[in-house]
Amino acid sequence: MKGKNKAVFLDRDGTINEEVEYLSDLKKFKLFPKVASAIKLLNDYGFKAIVITNQAGVARGYFGKDKVEEIHQEMKRQLREKGAHLDRIYYCPHHPTEGMGKYKKNCWCRKPNPGMLEKAAKDFDLDLSTSYVIGDQLTDIKLGNNAGCQTVLVLTGYGKESCRKKGDCEVRVSFVADDLEKAVVWILEKEKLIGSQPRV
Repeated sequence: MKGKNKAVFLDRDGTINEEVEYLSDLKKFKLFPKVASAIKLLNDYGFKAIVITNQAGVARGYFGKDKVEEIHQEMKRQLREKGAHLDRIYYCPHHPTEGMGKYKKNCWCRKPNPGMLEKAAKDFDLDLSTSYVIGDQLTDIKLGNNAGCQTVLVLTGYGKESCRKKGDCEVRVSFVADDLEKAVVWILEKEKLIGSQPRV
């Protein structure tokens, strides 16, 4: 999908914040170090910073959408306090086999299907072929592959385990980074933006 803007799509758990299985408690939400400064770099250099996350805890009945929204409001608040912002957060509440009621669905939005990225592309006039996906799981990398984006696997969260497995899977990883900050710096270097003036 061709557009005029570029985005960096960010996985949530294990990439932006510490991995907590089925996170629903605000007290357990904790940003990784340097995440805010990394996202601020994306803001400053004109990339859309967009979170894309599967939240199957909703489908499984572990928590409601209100809890997901609470976590997202807290994430935005903490980022805002450090001068960074997210352009949008998209999440999938479905699960194809373990979902309950209307949430039991083999949907197009659940990663690695590209539905959330395609919606973002329409909402923000994005060129997915020049955009990036950053995440700690092979699902994120497959998502990027399916949407035609470049991909970065970070070694936070499940990243080290995913890195060991990637040779056994048909995934194309553009770069492996220690954390989100190093992933963003690599993107800026690749785009030849290091040393140039930020847009804002």
